[in-house]
Amino acid sequence: MAVRLDGPIEQAEDRVRAALAEQGFGVLTEIDVQATLRDKLGEETEPYRILGACNPQLAHRALGVDNRIGLLLPCNVVLRSEGEATVVEALDPQVMVSVPDEPRLQPIADEAGRRLRDALRALAAQ
Repeated sequence: MAVRLDGPIEQAEDRVRAALAEQGFGVLTEIDVQATLRDKLGEETEPYRILGACNPQLAHRALGVDNRIGLLLPCNVVLRSEGEATVVEALDPQVMVSVPDEPRLQPIADEAGRRLRDALRALAAQ
């Protein structure tokens, strides 16, 4: 799941956070990959961030079905620079629930996927 937004990553990040919040997701973690690689390895890269997005209600339901799902939480949303634009990508939660092979997680993944797709569609419509 991906969308391309005009403008730099800093502007896109504010929009992404707002779109995720509209779908009930909070950002629990943020990894500035560019800063980490520069600080730890002295490498210069394009701006790249990973936001760990979590919908508490869906996470609670999933953990109630199979507490091993915590290994795959939160949902990662990547923002990366591509020229003058920012690409926003999210992993489809269907991939996450295929790991524990627990069919009862399917409807939760369906809802999480719908919400993430709705957030990306809202971004594309702006």
